[in-house]
Amino acid sequence: MTTTDRQLRAAVRLVAFLNLAYFGVEFAAALAIGSVSLLADSIDFLEDAAVNLLIFAAIGWSATRRARVGMALAALLLAPAIAFLWTLWLKLSAPIPPAPLALTAVGIGALAVNLTCAFVLARFRTHGGSLTKAAFLSARNDALANVGIIVAGLLTIPTRSIWPDIVVGLAIAVMNLDAARAVWAAARDEHRIARPEA
Repeated sequence: MTTTDRQLRAAVRLVAFLNLAYFGVEFAAALAIGSVSLLADSIDFLEDAAVNLLIFAAIGWSATRRARVGMALAALLLAPAIAFLWTLWLKLSAPIPPAPLALTAVGIGALAVNLTCAFVLARFRTHGGSLTKAAFLSARNDALANVGIIVAGLLTIPTRSIWPDIVVGLAIAVMNLDAARAVWAAARDEHRIARPEA
């Protein structure tokens, strides 16, 4: 195993721990205040923890095997979109806005965690193929989503509407669909290149 591989393993282990820890925080907060966007984002934290644990296990595998896992991870990136559709249906059935200050505060915490993860992973985003690309795209997208959650919380204060939370939840789902597409394309290309070597 190269020095870069060892450094990547340490990085993804740290990122997996941070994502798993904040999943618990955000999931509990989402249930407590009834937030669609926080629930979708908390599932995303759990997904990111799984992605990084898989990367930790897969370092040193062949390019073909990494590409296959990358394709599986592309499907995993769809989980937050499915969670969003379910929570959206529940929210429309009982249109009570989430507590805006709590929504904003949890969004700020999530942003801090995701910026840390994106910074840790940025230097490795071209190392390790589609697996590392999946982790970096997830951290980057999540930081953008967290800015949206903060804005939704601030907009909910004067409007007392469910819609800022719902719109941000929809944006999180769309970003994860785009990330899934990008990871699938990268894994497919990696598999095509690696196949003659297998």
